[in-house]
Amino acid sequence: MNLLKIAVLLTASAFVLPVFAQEVVSAPAAAEASDPIATAIGSPEPGKALMVFFRPSAFKGAAIGFIVREGETELGKLRNGNFFTLQVEPGKHEYTVHSEAKDVTTIEAEEGETYFLSGEINMGFMAGRPNLSPSNIEDFKAAFKKLKPSKPLED
Repeated sequence: MNLLKIAVLLTASAFVLPVFAQEVVSAPAAAEASDPIATAIGSPEPGKALMVFFRPSAFKGAAIGFIVREGETELGKLRNGNFFTLQVEPGKHEYTVHSEAKDVTTIEAEEGETYFLSGEINMGFMAGRPNLSPSNIEDFKAAFKKLKPSKPLED
């Protein structure tokens, strides 16, 4: 009778252990999938840095959007309550936003790092003045519930 119990337990363990091991291996992937921020922004690709540009939802300047540029290249548009991400090469990057005045933010990007840049509209003489400044994950998390991905720029 004991031999029969042992045989049943060994047979059952042959089915249960692989399933258990599979769940343990996939737990980190499940944790990342359950984090909506990690899902929304991703992570830096190998050999790259990740830039996250966001504009918290605010009443001030809500109707005004602005384009983020690096040199002459248009990278994305930030409207009220939007964000977009960009994979970049390590090194110095100068991001520009402007209307009646120009604002330049310089970031020295390092491989494997994620950087957050927050945009806002300040009052200008004739138009709103966009401002882009370094931020952090905590500010992004605080704004995230009201953020939506920016629409891609049209070519």
